[in-house]
Amino acid sequence: MAGRSNPSADAAAADKASTAGEAAPVAAGQVHADATRIGAMLAEIARIGPDATGGGISRISFTKDERTAHDLVSGWLKALGFTIKVDAIGNTIAERPGTVPGAPAIGVGSHLDSVPHGGRFDGIVGVVGAVEMARLFVENGVATRHPLRIVIFAGEEGARFGEPCVGSKAVAGNLGNRDLALMKDASGISLADALRAIGFDPRTVPTARWKPSEWAAFLELHIEQARVLEMTETPIGLVDTVSGSTRLRVELTGRADHSGGTPMDVRADALAAAAEVVLAAESLAKDSRNRGARLTVGRLDVHPNSITTIPGRVRFTIDVRDVDSDRQRQLAVEIVRRTRVLADRRGIGVETELIADTSPVVLPIWIREQSSKVCEELGIKYRVMTSGAGHDSQVVNAIVPAGMVFVPSKDGLSHVPGEWTSASDVARGVEVLYALANRLDGLLASLEGMEAGSSSAA
Repeated sequence: MAGRSNPSADAAAADKASTAGEAAPVAAGQVHADATRIGAMLAEIARIGPDATGGGISRISFTKDERTAHDLVSGWLKALGFTIKVDAIGNTIAERPGTVPGAPAIGVGSHLDSVPHGGRFDGIVGVVGAVEMARLFVENGVATRHPLRIVIFAGEEGARFGEPCVGSKAVAGNLGNRDLALMKDASGISLADALRAIGFDPRTVPTARWKPSEWAAFLELHIEQARVLEMTETPIGLVDTVSGSTRLRVELTGRADHSGGTPMDVRADALAAAAEVVLAAESLAKDSRNRGARLTVGRLDVHPNSITTIPGRVRFTIDVRDVDSDRQRQLAVEIVRRTRVLADRRGIGVETELIADTSPVVLPIWIREQSSKVCEELGIKYRVMTSGAGHDSQVVNAIVPAGMVFVPSKDGLSHVPGEWTSASDVARGVEVLYALANRLDGLLASLEGMEAGSSSAA
């Protein structure tokens, strides 16, 4: 597929030809995912890394819990006949061979790590969905021309080290050894040390990089993490654009003092300054000129954190998200500028640090067009939509064309214990995923055949 000038036009030209492939898929609508089995897999994974207080999931990236979850799913895929390998950053890649020697793979997958006190479905639905899709291929005796690879990315959530999509950034070649040493969690543990603690050698991480020639497409099933699908009673979302994210760490330093003995007009209250920054971020995001932008202060660490002491130091994070790359960065610059102005007025010191920066991505229209055709063939209502959350797919899209399928989130909740998507909704998403992977398998084979033919004719 490398070097094709107009994939969308080529896909349209080959669409009809693809139906004459050597391994015809089971007809659309005749293969059904098992919601009971999906629910059981979701429940089994949820037993790994539960909160000590109950209710939520804290299966944090680059921990033993995350590895245990990877091992569990690897066992399921191995039982289906897939070969398993784990790369240098901890991504698990399971493969079922294709019938055409040397054909690039179609990848499907997501992640198993969670945010602290998170839910049971974010990322996990995409992994469980990939396993169920794989089972449909195996149980229905459908051979694919392209190898089928199920990918479980490591460290998608950026909650621990600030950097999201660590596993996918490694395969895209966007993560170096220096990054591993510089990225640290709240306890001061570097990503390099975290990798060593779970049996990986950080020096070998560059070997995880994918060769684009070995991949034909990548698909990710995911919960919406918003409420559009539920509100519009639409069972499937097809993602056209994934928001980018710029993440900042800010430290405000004032003066710790007695809460009773210090008059209000001589205080250097770092928390009061931080509160103004939080409101400034909210104001920027709500400005009509920035419609669609989201700014969030999600963590505040206050020192000395005492009832009777004026806060002398506050560390916090700012997450700037947008589908407009320029505006995303401009808003990050603007909130830093406003932070300095507010702090100067209060006599507060300021330090800022850029901890992560991921650009928004427009996913390939030709994959989305094929996704639409699949939904129409299955008789499933769908809508094309933007993803406000970031995903591994937007990262790997730099080296392999990627597509995303959303299923509804109850009340739009995500990253909280109340996160919920019904197993029947996941099953419907799996059926779309299966049909789409099957369709792309035939379509891409036809396109590759056209290229091979034109190359030999030349």
